[in-house]
Amino acid sequence: MFETLALLIFAHALADYPVQATWIATTKSHRAPHPSGYPWYQSLAAHSVIHGGFVGIITGSLWLGIAETALHFLIDYLKSDGAFGTGPRSVNIDQALHISCKLIWVAILAIQ
Repeated sequence: MFETLALLIFAHALADYPVQATWIATTKSHRAPHPSGYPWYQSLAAHSVIHGGFVGIITGSLWLGIAETALHFLIDYLKSDGAFGTGPRSVNIDQALHISCKLIWVAILAIQ
């Protein structure tokens, strides 16, 4: 289970930083202005599906991949809404919630 958790955390870091295109990072917030007119929900959905895809592939579970997609979307939506404050505090809470999801997925796999 430790190996699975390590892979999930690695994939999360990969998807949240180098894999996340600048245009996704700048258009996924429903609060930020989008001069291009690109719909925020498509950017956020694409970002969330990438995370869910990594979880599904690593765990071998379509349902955990779907759960990750939904929760990643919700957490990032709340972050852009200011629910976690601003600045480093917001980023730290956001990341802690995402890593908590990975711990939950590993716990679910452990009891199956």
